[in-house]
Order: sequence, then C-alpha cells, then structure tokens
Amino acid sequence: MNRLLEILICLCMLVIAIPLCAVTYLIVVRVLGRPVMFHQTRAGKGGVPFEVVKFRTLTDDRDAHGVWLPDEERLTPPGKFLRRMRFDELPQLFIILAGRMALVGPRPLMVETIEGFGPEGVIRGSVRPGLTGWSQVSGNTALSDDEKLQLDLWYVAHRSTALDFRILAETFGVALFGEHRREDRIAAAQTWGAAPANTQVRA
Repeated sequence: MNRLLEILICLCMLVIAIPLCAVTYLIVVRVLGRPVMFHQTRAGKGGVPFEVVKFRTLTDDRDAHGVWLPDEERLTPPGKFLRRMRFDELPQLFIILAGRMALVGPRPLMVETIEGFGPEGVIRGSVRPGLTGWSQVSGNTALSDDEKLQLDLWYVAHRSTALDFRILAETFGVALFGEHRREDRIAAAQTWGAAPANTQVRA
C-alpha cells in the first residue's frame, strides 16, 4: 500500500480510534488496574527492534512459585472482548504513523522468534509488520505457528494494494463475527511454499 494512502487511512481511523482508546483505557483501569499499557520489544522490518504498545488484557495472576499462569487463565471476559474487537491494538496506529509498522502485514513477533525462523524469518521481515494481516483474517488463533508463517510468506510474495484493502475489510468482519479457519488459504499458502522455485528462494 502506498505510504501516503496508508497515512490518510490511519488518520481517518484515529478519528474513531481516539474515543475508543479513552473507553478502553477506562475498562482496563476498572478491570485490571494499572499499568494500563503493555510494552514489549518486537522485530520490525529488517529485524530492527522496536517497541510495541498495547492496552493490557491479562491479569498479573501467578502460581505458588511466582510464575505467570497461562494466558488463557489470565484473560478476563472484558480482555477477551477487547482482543476480539482489536481495541487493545489501537495504540499501534500511532506506531504506524511513525513508520515502524504498517496497516497490513505480518504481525510483529519477538526478535528471537523471527531469528528462529531462519531464512524464512528474513523474508517475513522484509516488510513492515502490520496491525492486521493475511494470517489474522484466515484463522489467527485457530492456526498453528507453521500455518501462520506460511500464510505470512504467501502475503509477502503476493502483497498488493487490492489485497491490503481486502484484508482491512475482512478484519472488521472477523471482529464482528469471530475467527474461522480458511482451509483454502492455508492449503494455497502451503502449496505455494512447497513449490520448488519458492523453496529455492526461501532456502
């Protein structure tokens, strides 16, 4: 997507997002208390680290040894709602304006996770990480890590403005109606990735 177009869309989204951020802030304070924001270093384009900011959706509950409980046990109903509607991600619109993220692209992951992908991580990281992406509208949490990677690699190879708009539109549908595995897309990404020419490129 053209950078100027991306900025214009992002600014339009902020008109709605800023009031939603205020409401989300109040929900997090009420349900989880402070801190309200979650900060974590993730890998950006070219593997360059940057800080991702989200609204916090998990409690600080730990076991008897002081170790955090699994995410699914720390996710409250309000937190689950914020995640489904992507309200916890709204602060990232400002990161997009700063140019460290894109509206559409592979989701930003931990630096060590990207490094663990090897050459495929380099290809995945050749574009700016996105607020939403092909994996997120093709199953997201219902996908395995490998399926997400294959979908992300397929997106990098086939990205276009038309595809980006399609993903943005489908993101709203996912927020409203929930996530569903898209077996056709998963199969297409896996078939594309297994093709000899593409295997050589990724090796």
